[in-house]
Amino acid sequence: MSTSDSSIVQRTLITGGAGFIGSHLAQLLLEQGRQVTVVDDESTGSRSNLAPLIDHPAFAYFQGSVTDPALMGKLVEEADEIYHLAASVGVQRIVDTPIESIERNIAPVEMLLSKLLDQTRAGRPLKLFLASSSEVYGNNPKSTWTEQDNLVFGPTTCLRWSYGAAKAVDEFLALAYHRQHRLPVVIGRFFNVVGPRQTGQYGMVLPRLVERALAGKQPVVHDDGAQVRCFAHVKDVCRATVGLMNVPSTAGEVFNIGSDQPISIGALAQKVIEAVDPTLTIQYQPYAEAYSDDFQDVRCRVPDLRKLRQTIDFEPQFDLNAIIHEVIAWQAAGPR
Repeated sequence: MSTSDSSIVQRTLITGGAGFIGSHLAQLLLEQGRQVTVVDDESTGSRSNLAPLIDHPAFAYFQGSVTDPALMGKLVEEADEIYHLAASVGVQRIVDTPIESIERNIAPVEMLLSKLLDQTRAGRPLKLFLASSSEVYGNNPKSTWTEQDNLVFGPTTCLRWSYGAAKAVDEFLALAYHRQHRLPVVIGRFFNVVGPRQTGQYGMVLPRLVERALAGKQPVVHDDGAQVRCFAHVKDVCRATVGLMNVPSTAGEVFNIGSDQPISIGALAQKVIEAVDPTLTIQYQPYAEAYSDDFQDVRCRVPDLRKLRQTIDFEPQFDLNAIIHEVIAWQAAGPR
């Protein structure tokens, strides 16, 4: 079955679909009339994220690992398109478990690509969306990053860069399979995706700030708070992701996905404070105290979205103030 026409794509497989982004993606695809299958080992995702979808007649869920060749072989054979979101994520997780961060980001991609190659050789090429990250740019000093910019990593002795390097290897593998075997693969580099269902457990900044403020505690900002980031609502990111998969010419291409509206982390924390409790103040914490003595960070991370906009006519529907208030409301509602 060809995947070049979204109207005949019926069966979608999402790896890591119980995660923050994956669960929103599954919901969007079901709303578009797709049959959706999710596989997740629940190491960072949660079945609770899928609660609104579990009883949907077009939805199926498998708790299992993307490193299981038998399971993935079966699920790939039953799919018409695949979104690979399963990964080890979060700065805190990278620092705490660097071996896992490397292995869980490379080995599953290699196996998945081999399964897709089997399908291509059988005359059934399946389009793959590979979720990558702005971390692949490393510490590139440019103020705005385009998809053709150099990847600039720090020393291998600083394991903080291992995640970005691993995701870059994923991209190299996927693009090599496209060039050598014509696998229809599109790569999306996510920039700071935020919204409901995201937790601060693995170092995600906005839910951490909100959680502290709601508890009446000082929001903690690392270093001097002058680091610049851009925050995109998960629904905007999912729309862009699906839009790219629906365009045949995106195969073999890489796209930045996110918001291009910059804000410093200190200013973000102040917005959270103003929305929750204006009497709170920011607590600044050195990187060495938060992570490790050799931790390095990126001062400015802003995507150039021209390629994305030229391809799918993309514009975000959520501004940052609306996102912050939605995240606050979601966290204030308590466990689900």
